[in-house]
Amino acid sequence: MSEVHDYPSRLSDPASRKLGTFSYLPQMDADQIHKQIRYIVEKGWNPAIEHTEPENASSHYWYMWKLPMFGETEVERILAEIDACKRANPGHHVRLIGYDNIRQTQGANMLVHRAPIER
Repeated sequence: MSEVHDYPSRLSDPASRKLGTFSYLPQMDADQIHKQIRYIVEKGWNPAIEHTEPENASSHYWYMWKLPMFGETEVERILAEIDACKRANPGHHVRLIGYDNIRQTQGANMLVHRAPIER
């Protein structure tokens, strides 16, 4: 049996916080993010971008960046909106959500930009 790892995450240390399943893995590079977006598009899910300050990232409320991109199938347009959100909110974390309109839930939710946290 493999060893279970402890990931010390504390409210007092924003840099230690885990923000969803993918945050336990190494940070995704641009190609991996592109593949995840393509997966969302191929599933027919509606992409949406959200952002928040690192100290509020554990909250259930994140700010929505524009409206969800209903019916968007161009990966490059979604990437461009992620970049625009990062430029407009340089100190914020940015996440991408894929809304599954058939099941009425999130099919995907991942951090695509982790803001640098000053200690």
